[in-house]
Amino acid sequence: MTQGMYRIGIVGASSLAGKELSDALAESALGASDFVLLDEDDAAGTMTAAGDEPAFIQRIDAESFAGMDFVFFTGSAGVTQRHWQSARRAGVSIIDMTYALEREPGVLVRAPWVMEALGAGGVGPNLETPAVVAAHPVAVMAGLVAARVAAKMDLRNVAATVLEPASEYGRAAMDELHQQTVNLLSFQNIPREEYDAQVAFNLLPALGTNAKVKLEQTERRIREEYAGLTIGTLPKLAVQMVQAPVFHGYVVSMLVEVTTETTVEAMESALAGEGVDLVADESDPPSNLSATGQDNVMVRVRGEAEAGSAGTRFWVWMAADNLKLAARNAIACAQELRRLRPLGKVQ
Repeated sequence: MTQGMYRIGIVGASSLAGKELSDALAESALGASDFVLLDEDDAAGTMTAAGDEPAFIQRIDAESFAGMDFVFFTGSAGVTQRHWQSARRAGVSIIDMTYALEREPGVLVRAPWVMEALGAGGVGPNLETPAVVAAHPVAVMAGLVAARVAAKMDLRNVAATVLEPASEYGRAAMDELHQQTVNLLSFQNIPREEYDAQVAFNLLPALGTNAKVKLEQTERRIREEYAGLTIGTLPKLAVQMVQAPVFHGYVVSMLVEVTTETTVEAMESALAGEGVDLVADESDPPSNLSATGQDNVMVRVRGEAEAGSAGTRFWVWMAADNLKLAARNAIACAQELRRLRPLGKVQ
């Protein structure tokens, strides 16, 4: 294979995350690679696209990973658990976007933007791992804010309220939110298979006991990944998940407290950098709609002190395209691993 060219597999290519990743890869530094779209039997044979090229989704089998350099797992956690060892035995660099491997021995959770902000982003022996888990988008957002503030100021506390979109849980969750909306407007009973609760026209901090969507599990994941990414050097993150009646895009309201008084302008200066688009106070605030299709996290900062005054507590209002941010972080993880492949360290 010529230098700069790789053979890349996308497992779960028919999923929302798989399709977003395929598009993002085509526009990335890995875009010249050869892409293989893989899924289980029900999606095999489907015509789709890999970048700008038409492609068929192939069925996963024992030989699917032979000759591959990288494989991204983007479908269900169950599919990842069934097939990742086959990819590992084939010597493939594995990037898990399903969180199925987050508790596997030796598997690291990664968010290169956060590691860079902490000054710990270099690739070295500590990245020897059978696979990496691409960190949850909210862990990336919160970790990036906390790390950049801590690099310039003495950070005391961080807390976040997270508004969760349906697309984070795939097509079935989106379909149920849509059908609930339609049925409520026509005074019909609503489906509850995914949420076991009414989420249309509603905001909920917890769902029904039989819900397939697990807010408490996502809340735990964000806290634990944030702690791992920040290497225990920053204040713990307090998280409150709220299921929002929206299809797409994360919105996060994050409280940042520092020990010494500073200004909104200084806070904005600390946050500026790769992956962040600062939104001026006089502009329309970031929202799940305005973030759709955007590469970066949109951020607006407001202080609790009077306008123009210094203070110690600030509200950071963030919005991001959850699927695109997840795809970009996964690609950044692959680019980290790419630097190790010629050395034979990731096998």
